[in-house]
Amino acid sequence: MSFSQQDHAQIDKQGIPLDQINQQIQHFVDGFPYLNVIRAATVDDGIIRVSEDKLTQYLHQFDQAAGERSLVKFVPASGAATRMFKSLFAALDGKSDKSVDEFFARLSDFAFYNDLKAAMKADGKDLDDAAATDRPTVLRYLLATPGLDYGNLPKGLLEFHKYADGPRTPVEEHLVEGAAYANSNGVVRIHFTVSPEHRDRFEKLIADNKADYEAWLGVTFDVSFSEQKKATDTISVNMDNTPFRNVDESLLFRPAGHGALIENLNDIDADIIFIKNIDNVVPDEIKEQTVTYKKVIGAVLLDAQQQITRLQSLLDTSDVSDGYIAEADELLRRTLFTQPPAAYDSWTKAQKLDYLRGKLNRPVRVCGMVKNVGEPGGGPFWARNADGSVSLQVVESAQIDLTDEEQKTIFDTATHFNPVDLVCGVKDSHGKKYNLPDFRDPLTGFITAKSKDGKDLKAQELPGLWNGAMADWNTIFVEVPLITFNPVKTVNDLLRKEHQPQE
Repeated sequence: MSFSQQDHAQIDKQGIPLDQINQQIQHFVDGFPYLNVIRAATVDDGIIRVSEDKLTQYLHQFDQAAGERSLVKFVPASGAATRMFKSLFAALDGKSDKSVDEFFARLSDFAFYNDLKAAMKADGKDLDDAAATDRPTVLRYLLATPGLDYGNLPKGLLEFHKYADGPRTPVEEHLVEGAAYANSNGVVRIHFTVSPEHRDRFEKLIADNKADYEAWLGVTFDVSFSEQKKATDTISVNMDNTPFRNVDESLLFRPAGHGALIENLNDIDADIIFIKNIDNVVPDEIKEQTVTYKKVIGAVLLDAQQQITRLQSLLDTSDVSDGYIAEADELLRRTLFTQPPAAYDSWTKAQKLDYLRGKLNRPVRVCGMVKNVGEPGGGPFWARNADGSVSLQVVESAQIDLTDEEQKTIFDTATHFNPVDLVCGVKDSHGKKYNLPDFRDPLTGFITAKSKDGKDLKAQELPGLWNGAMADWNTIFVEVPLITFNPVKTVNDLLRKEHQPQE
């Protein structure tokens, strides 16, 4: 693709290598191949169900190890809340539905009720009167300025839950939750990825409340922030795959989805990193199960790492016995859920060693899996990799050819899905950090249809953070209770009993 001098200046400023842009355009031309899923992972076939006695053992194991490890909780928090209020925005345009009626019927049950009331009172308006006679005014004060401006803020800054001492945002809930399991010797490290336009507000929220939470919880919070890097943006194209141009003839680059955050994750220096979405939080009364299973999947990770380290040391000698090779193969098959290529048994000893050493020397992740109750999310599958091996993958529907009857049948048999509940081990057995982008599958991106300035365009997302961006990790799935998954996708989700004060 030929670019003008002005284009090259813009590309240099964006920080994206030219060959990478050409590769992105080639992806638009060729499309991305579908993943070859073999079967859904189910309990006892790729998903571990932890027994009660093992649960206690894992909790003790994690608590014992936590003080000897550096822990971080990593929370993607840049997403705007706009979609949360889709029905309310529609109501402003005169298209009301039952969800809007429910919103107004239970207005006082929302944690932001008092702030909304105060914002309207400052302008001489009464919230309760307006809710009965002038709904558009209430919605404007909630969604725009003057008012709370919730329609333009990220979810992390909205008031989600009511407490006796005042409402709490998801950011604050993550502090409280993190103190219970991302606590190493009294220090709790939490990292939020945020959008640049809202970073100041996140930092102010932490600065205003950090000391109070530290005093209450008896910990010290080390909170950090980062933004999605401009160099991870992707170029947009017209429908004929030529570069899309803005009205000023500049190229259009767009953020490339949560998969771009693998670069932010790669910047974190820690032994264990917990990953959880910003909107999946609950009030204190029902946090216990969440904390329990975070520790459980953390202990499963530590257990796997211990076994990997032992086998690596046994394979790292000049004359490795056949017994150790068999043991490493068994570890990969039974514990790390990685089946070798079909030709494995016919390989030479040197070929087997090369394969085993390569597979063991990778980042490790343990993913919580909840029973599928119709919520969108990546599912657990056995999938064939480019090298012929078969391993566990978190797979989105867009990665599967649903026009293929066999593949669709496999997709429909999934019993669980991943609610973005992960714990990651990103260092090798010598404590050296892996370069995480080296372990992604670049052929698992997505192409989406968008528009700008009234013109259709195609956009490209990088391999998803817990999908293709971690495709070449050692992966373990553990069943976790459904109560640990309580996302807020619409504003009325905050009216569910799990998000309301408990009786």
